[in-house]
Amino acid sequence: MLIIPIKDGENIDRALKRYKRKFDKTGVVRQLRARQQFTKPSVTRRAQIQKAQYIQGLRDSIES
Repeated sequence: MLIIPIKDGENIDRALKRYKRKFDKTGVVRQLRARQQFTKPSVTRRAQIQKAQYIQGLRDSIES
């Protein structure tokens, strides 16, 4: 459970913004979406390799 202390005289919108930021950092929504369907380990590994290749390609293009 997330606890957001509200300071005296703080705007409620600002406190909500802090709550949303903290909630996003926990990764709850990402985890729920990932659990909606089963993905085989080979598929997840392939996705990780493709992501690593993409990032490496970006880094190679910056260095050149």
